[in-house]
Amino acid sequence: MRAASERGTLEKRLDAGGWGLFFIWVGVALALDVGWGAGLVGVGVITLGVQVVRKLLGLDLDRFSLAVGALFVAGGIWKLVDVTVALVPLLCIAAGFALLASALSGSPRASRRRVGPGAPAAHRPA
Repeated sequence: MRAASERGTLEKRLDAGGWGLFFIWVGVALALDVGWGAGLVGVGVITLGVQVVRKLLGLDLDRFSLAVGALFVAGGIWKLVDVTVALVPLLCIAAGFALLASALSGSPRASRRRVGPGAPAAHRPA
């Protein structure tokens, strides 16, 4: 198990790398005028790719990023196939309202992280 400070450093480096890839992709997509569909798929693949690397490195997955990445990929494919029904934007709006309602209600979901002797040091009570 990694020490908490080493873990935090690794997470920060991984986040910085993900943001770097994001901005490089956005710049390439804009310069080459690849369109919204390919642009969204690229952002989704980067977002999901960072989560795969997190899993491979033994870090906790970020469920929100998984959902956002999946929505980006789905929205990009939706745009590439040129479906006339606006289902994906409706799903994005619904997800946004659900998150907003959760934040405003003050009752976040209970953490599913383990607490106790087998839990990572960062999650153990002091």
